[in-house]
Amino acid sequence: MIAGVKGLLTTLRWLGKRPVTAHYPEQHLPVQERYMGFPALLTDDTADEPFCTGCMVCVRECPTQCMTAVMHDNPNVAEGTSHRRKIIETFEINLNRCILCGICVDVCALDAIEMSYEHELASFGRAGARADLDILLTLGRRYMEQSAWTPKNPEKNVAGVALAKKAAADAAKAAAAAEGASKPDAGGTTEAEGEP
Repeated sequence: MIAGVKGLLTTLRWLGKRPVTAHYPEQHLPVQERYMGFPALLTDDTADEPFCTGCMVCVRECPTQCMTAVMHDNPNVAEGTSHRRKIIETFEINLNRCILCGICVDVCALDAIEMSYEHELASFGRAGARADLDILLTLGRRYMEQSAWTPKNPEKNVAGVALAKKAAADAAKAAAAAEGASKPDAGGTTEAEGEP
């Protein structure tokens, strides 16, 4: 009897307190900044293409072999809007096999893949856990917005910065070549004048 009264008092004491649980899926608790969700591919906004060149390092290093990728020649190189000669054509991750270890992020030299905050990709379809290129790029764009992501090495990775750096180097070479052509040689004539 005394134990029953104690239990009732405990229940009454908790009636006035706010609930500590979230009523999922109506309520979503915020994830921590260092939370590692599913992998996502990041997009280079200066060239409107993924950072990924399809080098296959992440595919080779993945312990569960859950990734596949195919690369092809980048058509934007001929137009001069990108510095990547190769780019991914298809990229797929089997999220059922992914163990969220982050090795793909660690081995990527191009800042092309990050562990996003996404953790709710449940599906009723058997192949619903296969994230293709479009899904991975969408997850990447969402991650870039949520985390205010910036590239670690923009001179190497960002097309706009790399192309501007290359254009500046080419202009400096052309200026040096023009200066060398107009510089007088030991005989007092300029190289541009030359001998007839």
